[in-house]
Amino acid sequence: MINGNNYCMSNGYSIYSKVGVSMKMKKLLDSFNYAIEGMLYAVRTQRNMRIHMIAALLVLTACFFYDISKMELLILLITITMVITAELINTAIECTIDITTNYYHPLAKIAKNVAAAAVLVTAINAIAVGYIVFWKRLEEINFTVINKIKNSDPYMIFLILFIVCIATLIVKAIYGEGTPLKGGMPSGHSALAFSIATIIALLTEETIPVTLSYFLAVIVAQSRVDSEVHSIMEVVAGAVFGTLLTILLFKVFV
Repeated sequence: MINGNNYCMSNGYSIYSKVGVSMKMKKLLDSFNYAIEGMLYAVRTQRNMRIHMIAALLVLTACFFYDISKMELLILLITITMVITAELINTAIECTIDITTNYYHPLAKIAKNVAAAAVLVTAINAIAVGYIVFWKRLEEINFTVINKIKNSDPYMIFLILFIVCIATLIVKAIYGEGTPLKGGMPSGHSALAFSIATIIALLTEETIPVTLSYFLAVIVAQSRVDSEVHSIMEVVAGAVFGTLLTILLFKVFV
């Protein structure tokens, strides 16, 4: 009987241990599932998160085509992680404030603005890191583009501006916000202004015209924010979109 009781106690303890391990594994898997659900929610509902993810995808893809050292790759990964983490925290703060505050409160506005500022700081840092890592590797391509532009047909410039306008309208249609000439992602005025500034920068080596061109482009973008037609992120997206698309079109067609 003693042996039988010992066996039952041992067997029961074994079953209890297995159940406990199974419960712990389930909780661990649930925690991963909750984290993945949070990421999917942010990507699905937050426009800025989608922009960050696309930028991260482009940067990581570029790493395959250039001789990136381990240290540079590590810095890029840390930078990307910082931007995405800041956006996730910003989203969490916004949701928490929206739950607890159903009326306008100046402190709620400050909390949201500070969280958004944290994302902006990490994004600016990411641009600086990308410039430092990739600029030297892109110098040869940049020189080739500049030489082609200087010998290009002037009518090609108007064609490129037209393509930038059409592409901006397509992106606006995809996001389904605003109208073709007002509101929505990205800012069409910013995209066109920075596209023109980029064309001028590629056509001339004079510092003053280039500086004035981008200064005017910034004024156009700022006017869209001051008039409350666009958010800061929308005009920044428009500026980046217009600049990069212009450079790409010159590279392909000119």
